[in-house]
Amino acid sequence: MSKRTLEKILKGLSDKNIKFRELRETLLELGFAERVKGDHHIFTKDKIIEIINIQPLKDGNAKAYQVKQIRNLILKYKLHREVKDV
Repeated sequence: MSKRTLEKILKGLSDKNIKFRELRETLLELGFAERVKGDHHIFTKDKIIEIINIQPLKDGNAKAYQVKQIRNLILKYKLHREVKDV
């Protein structure tokens, strides 16, 4: 994950233009564990109550409302501070 991707997510100016692949890689880089069931990618992490369930759109982008949910989660738990400069 690049720092640029995380910045795009946190700014919230282009939620409709975040690629699903980038969103998934960001969650993995932040230390989430992933399991896949069909097209549902389910992410969990110790000390985080919420479970993240995301699905790609047909065009390869992430769903805007899911990007917003993840942004809120990153800010709530201050996960953006764990990311190293890449």
